[in-house]
Amino acid sequence: MKQLFLPLFFVVFGAVCMAQIPVSVPSPNNKYLLSPGDELEGKVVGESQYDFATAIGEDGTIMVPFSETPVVAKCKSEDQLRTELKALLATYLKSPQLSLRVTDRKGRAPVTIYGEVHANQQIILTRQTRLAEIIAFSGGTTEEAAGLVQVFRTTAPACGATADDTNWTSISSDPTDVPSRLFSLSAVKQGSAEANPLIFPGDVIVVQKASPVYITGEVRQPQGLSLKEGGLTLTQAVAMIGGVNRDAKTKDIKIYRLKEGSKDREVISANYDLIKKGSQKDIDLKPYDIVEVAKTNGSIGRQILDYALGAAKGVVGSVSNGIGLRVLY
Repeated sequence: MKQLFLPLFFVVFGAVCMAQIPVSVPSPNNKYLLSPGDELEGKVVGESQYDFATAIGEDGTIMVPFSETPVVAKCKSEDQLRTELKALLATYLKSPQLSLRVTDRKGRAPVTIYGEVHANQQIILTRQTRLAEIIAFSGGTTEEAAGLVQVFRTTAPACGATADDTNWTSISSDPTDVPSRLFSLSAVKQGSAEANPLIFPGDVIVVQKASPVYITGEVRQPQGLSLKEGGLTLTQAVAMIGGVNRDAKTKDIKIYRLKEGSKDREVISANYDLIKKGSQKDIDLKPYDIVEVAKTNGSIGRQILDYALGAAKGVVGSVSNGIGLRVLY
């Protein structure tokens, strides 16, 4: 867990090149809620002595010229606060006309999203937003995306949060780790409510990269493959790289797998022929597996032919290197 969060620290606090972009204009039924640090400006038509410019304090309140006591502004919409302030003004003025606007939303820490999305960025939220929308706003996921999205809740939500939104804990056993939760990417894309949480200011979203497995030896296209959500079996992996070569030793394919909590590897043998026939269970590959398809020893006749071809190539090479070059016109 600590290893996962360490790069996040540098991304969030290291001033990487990410643009802070408002997601969208608040809708009438889903308005921006004021937070400590937000700056406000109020103007009263024809009564300039009541005009004010102020910032919401850490306690969530503001001081205005026409109120002897602080006015709570935290977690209210502009409309709600305007209505309350107009009621206070009515103590002094008849039918007061008050305009109120937020001049700077300093109270909202940006949401950071990075990893396997097309646009790593920071986003200023101006309304309630869920995980699926943040991913879509970032251009969607790349081909290298694994099946997991991790959301780190760096600060407790200030407004509009339920008990479930605030009571996040670390997924590791270390209580000092930043609270986070893991969500299935496929479930997010399918619109599952459980996998599509509300995102709050300060959240850090990491779309994780798929772990690799490596296929080498007597196969058509030796390469690394991404182990995505849903997993990958040996037969699927072999099919994805075009199959095996003619001389492949398919009765004894070796899988070199990391032992848990160690850099050492164990060796797993698989009979690919029996797996294809259904006589042996297919093997689920794990992150960083190395699959080696060896070459068969071959028949005596094949070995003699290979030797003969090799010897002939050697003779041709030595002869061609010892004669001159002429041009026939």
